Amino acid sequence: MANGQWYPPEWPDRIRALADGTLTPVSPKRAATVLLLKDTEAGPAVHMLRRRASMAFAGGAYAYPGGGVDPRDDDTRIRWAGPPRASWAERLGVDEAGAQAIVCAAVRETYEEAGVLLAGPDPDSVVGDTTGDDWEADRAALVAREQSFAEFLHRRGLVLRSDLLGAWARWITPEFESRRYDTWFFAAVLPAGQRTRNASTEADRTVWIRPAEAAAGYDRGELLMMPPTIAALRELLPYGSAAEALAAAAARDLTPVQATARLRDGEIVLSWPGHEEFTKHVPSSSAPADATGGGRA
Repeated sequence: MANGQWYPPEWPDRIRALADGTLTPVSPKRAATVLLLKDTEAGPAVHMLRRRASMAFAGGAYAYPGGGVDPRDDDTRIRWAGPPRASWAERLGVDEAGAQAIVCAAVRETYEEAGVLLAGPDPDSVVGDTTGDDWEADRAALVAREQSFAEFLHRRGLVLRSDLLGAWARWITPEFESRRYDTWFFAAVLPAGQRTRNASTEADRTVWIRPAEAAAGYDRGELLMMPPTIAALRELLPYGSAAEALAAAAARDLTPVQATARLRDGEIVLSWPGHEEFTKHVPSSSAPADATGGGRA
C-alpha cells in the first residue's frame, strides 16, 4: 500500500453484504480516546501506542489511549471539576449522564493505558507521580473492572478534572464493521510531575512523537493507522505548543465523521466525507452496479 492506512481484507465482502441486505449493522458502543500532548524542544509531541499484532481489531496499528465507556462511568458520586455536566452534554451532543460517562471514560482510559491521571485532591490541583505499587494496584483493579472509577476517586479523595480535557473530534466506525464504536476524541496536556508508561495489555510499544514525524511515517507506509488517528495528527500540525492545541479544541466541529461505502461499476468506493485522502477504490467483480451502503467511521 502507498501509505499506512489500515484496511482489513474482509471489508469488501462485508460492504457487499451490507449493500444487498444480508448484513445487519451492530449498534456502536460509546468510547473515548485522548490525544495526550507534551512540549519538547522540537515542538509538541503526542503519546501513541502500537496495538499488538495479535489484536482482532486494528492489530499493529498506532492509536491513542482510549477505550469503551464502562456502564459505571455515569456514577453520580464522582466529584467533578471544570465545565458542568450540562455544558459537556451540549458540547458532546448527548444527555448529561452520557456526557459524564464519556468524559469519565476518557480520564479513566488514559490512566488505565498510559498511567496518567487527570484528577487531583481539589479542583485546582493534579496528582503527581502515579507509578508507585499502590497506584499500580488501583490501576490493575480498574482494568479488571474490580472497582469503578467513581469508587477509585472516592477512596483516594480525588476530583475528576474535566477542565483538563478539550473535545477534539467524533468518529463512528463504519456500519459494515463487526466491532463498532462511537468515539469522542479529546486533547489533554501531560500534567507536571506525571509520566507515561506502557500500561496497556493491548499494546507492544508506546512512543512520544511529533505529529509531523508520525504523519510522515504514515505517508511512507511505515506506521499503520486508522483514518481517525492520522486525521488527528494532521489536525495537530498547525500548533506550536501543547497548550495551543488544547485551547483550539473549544472551537472544533464535533459533527460525527460518517464513512460511505458504495458498490459501483465493479468496484467498491469507500470514502470519508471531508477526508478525501482516505477514499479507496477496491475492485470487486461480484459487486452489483450502483449499490449503496451507508456507513460511519
